[in-house]
Amino acid sequence: MLSAFARAFQTPDLRKKLLFTLGIMVLFRAGAHIPVPGVNFVAVNQCLQDKPGGLFALVNLFSGNALLQLTIFALGIMPYITASIILQLLTVVIPRLEALKKEGQAGTAKITQYTRYLTIALAVLQGTGIVATASSGALFSGCAYADQVVPDQSVFRIATMVITMTAGTTVIMWLGELITDRGIGNGMSILIFTSIAAGFPGSMWAIKQSGTIGGGWVEFFAVIAVGIVVVGLVIFVEQAQRRIPVQYAKRMIGRKAFGGTSTYIPLKVNQAGVIPVIFASSLLYIPALVVQLTNSQAGWAAWIRTNFVKGDHPVYMITYFVLIVFFAFFYVAISFNPEEVADNMKKYGGFIPGIRAGRPTAEYLNYVLTRITWPGSLYLGLIALIPMIALVAFGQQTNFPFGGTSVLIVVGVGLETVKQIESQLQQRNYEGFLR
Repeated sequence: MLSAFARAFQTPDLRKKLLFTLGIMVLFRAGAHIPVPGVNFVAVNQCLQDKPGGLFALVNLFSGNALLQLTIFALGIMPYITASIILQLLTVVIPRLEALKKEGQAGTAKITQYTRYLTIALAVLQGTGIVATASSGALFSGCAYADQVVPDQSVFRIATMVITMTAGTTVIMWLGELITDRGIGNGMSILIFTSIAAGFPGSMWAIKQSGTIGGGWVEFFAVIAVGIVVVGLVIFVEQAQRRIPVQYAKRMIGRKAFGGTSTYIPLKVNQAGVIPVIFASSLLYIPALVVQLTNSQAGWAAWIRTNFVKGDHPVYMITYFVLIVFFAFFYVAISFNPEEVADNMKKYGGFIPGIRAGRPTAEYLNYVLTRITWPGSLYLGLIALIPMIALVAFGQQTNFPFGGTSVLIVVGVGLETVKQIESQLQQRNYEGFLR
């Protein structure tokens, strides 16, 4: 990885792209520290020192800790991620969107435009919810200064805060597209990577300061060792794939023969990526959020407070694991269509050796996909439980930096970015073809 970056900086064109990407990342992190107008920043800092609970931990993770600081980039990239997932799900059930997806680049551009509109709408909804939660003091429940976070709760002030957060999300979306067009890698993924990686140093130092053995250094190096093992496991599984061989028969067009090539269909063990973890985390936040906003004292609310607020409870951990496995199969089922792949292969004269074209090919692909999704979903569940296990072992869930979602995203984006750098280096270096 380091050699790829070193060679990239020696290439003028790639060096400009890398510096441009780094500049956007710095600008993005600067915006994550500018408070929204109308927020009492002193009260926010006091509440952050009290280490509030992790009810909004997922959104706070993707915003680079900007959510709980109530900055202009407080919503982060989360509205865009939600909008992209919703459009991807709707593509399966709405024929119009499915037709646009098959139109190629023009259809993809139209779906991207719909995603932008939906992102702004979701940003308005989420911004309103966050501001309302902060105004009521529920954002920092248990903090003595929670009711002073938003001192002016007039309609004009609240509207200004919501508009500012929405504009911040729009700027983030624009910055991500700039990276995609003029930088290296996928812009949105790079910004998510930046948000998560920015919290690593602070979390590691907090673990050292809160440690009790050897001045905290034992816990510090123990967490680093666990992190190295987890990152190695994630890299191994993320790179693992089942390659299904495909052969294309020769076709005679006039007196010339075309085709006759051999290729393969790469089916990743973790075909769903980090999406199941996001789905499961979001779904588990809903009951606790409803109880917190309603402040109900009923029996069902007490049960939720006991079982679904703290991540170290066995009921929470088991439910979280089961939901991740379920959403892994669900997402793979809607994102990979064996019938469509089999029809395309049959259309262009392709076949899997030993398998007849058409329906038998679709059944075989579905069988293989189901078999490799089982280890992939179990792996996702185990990786996601690491911060909860850390809470039991070290009491460090709040500061544990190598959580399942964060490691999956950081490693995945890092690997994809390095692949793009290496591919562009190969386009500019023909030495290998001349040997």
